[in-house]
Amino acid sequence: MWKSPNCGREFKNINQSHYCGKKPATIDEYILTQDEEKRADLLEVRRILKAALPDAEERISWSMPTYWKSHNICHFAASKNHIGFYPGSEAVAAFADELQQYSTDKGTIRIPYGKIDADLIGKIAKWCLETDHHA
Repeated sequence: MWKSPNCGREFKNINQSHYCGKKPATIDEYILTQDEEKRADLLEVRRILKAALPDAEERISWSMPTYWKSHNICHFAASKNHIGFYPGSEAVAAFADELQQYSTDKGTIRIPYGKIDADLIGKIAKWCLETDHHA
């Protein structure tokens, strides 16, 4: 077990990436706590998801920006080199051919900063809502 020297949380992996701070209350607060050079891409993903899911509620779940309508539809989060987009494993499988430009794993799509495909992200989010497959 590895213990973070900053917050004291224990993890299985040494130097596990995690968020030590106070959980953000809003998506605005979440984005403002990120490095300045990442904010434009995070705001772009948020804009895409708001347009694709206009009736979904924005909230923070698992310390990540989340779109919710009766259940979690999808999440996104800033990482060091990419934005993690979490639409669930069924979405990743359904869009596998279109996602070849990205690294994926189970319910995760890793979108490098500066490489956001707005049409694809919006299409996946709508699919999650319409098919009731979700994160």
